[in-house]
Amino acid sequence: MRCQRLLIATLLLLPVLPAWAAEGTPGRGLKEIPDPELNLMRGRYTVGGNNVAWFGVTMISRWQGANGSSVQGALTLGMDFRQGSTPRLTFQPHVQVTNADAPLPTTDGRSIDSSGLGNATGLVQAVQVAGDGNTARNVTTLTVRDGAVPTTTDDGSRIAQMQHGGASATAVLEGNQARLMLQIDGQGLVQQWIRNGSVGQGIALSGDGQAASNRLQLELVRNTVASNQPLSQNVAQAIALNRGMGPGQ
Repeated sequence: MRCQRLLIATLLLLPVLPAWAAEGTPGRGLKEIPDPELNLMRGRYTVGGNNVAWFGVTMISRWQGANGSSVQGALTLGMDFRQGSTPRLTFQPHVQVTNADAPLPTTDGRSIDSSGLGNATGLVQAVQVAGDGNTARNVTTLTVRDGAVPTTTDDGSRIAQMQHGGASATAVLEGNQARLMLQIDGQGLVQQWIRNGSVGQGIALSGDGQAASNRLQLELVRNTVASNQPLSQNVAQAIALNRGMGPGQ
């Protein structure tokens, strides 16, 4: 069984890297294709729908506040493509909030705007810090292999939520996206998501002395007949097929 563990950052960027060419006359035996003809060719060549057999996502987020409060969450999402382009989904969410007796420190009017992450595509990793003495870490890994599809379970839950004092945690599968989100009032936001065309991690800390981390693990199982396909195409296809996610699939 062949197993590769790579950073997804490299893989997702491969399909969109521009092919830089030196200006000048085409080489001998080469003929330039005029722009009108190129326009007709765009969009005609796509990755086949039978290359990815299974795509799995595991998200783990942790946040330790300066006052000792702890918020954490996890989710696992499996997408089985063996029966066609619309995947059969399995989903398991889990969240936990432990509130400390000590009050949260004030942030003196600091604020962070992370709304722009909702418009980002591809792989997104963001850290925004407005306080002092904080630590933040985003880690994303990808395992690609050929072979058997993992056995997964699904208890029917599509959301897990918990709130205690000013801290909350949510893990949800809704529409065409899965999201894990941790919040502490006035202190910031820790989140991970996967949706059609985008996989991301974001940490925004406006308080002091906090520690936050995101870990995203992706596993892609390829059909044996498609194992000679470029790896970047397999990853791009799996991300694009997320448009089929949603309750009842």
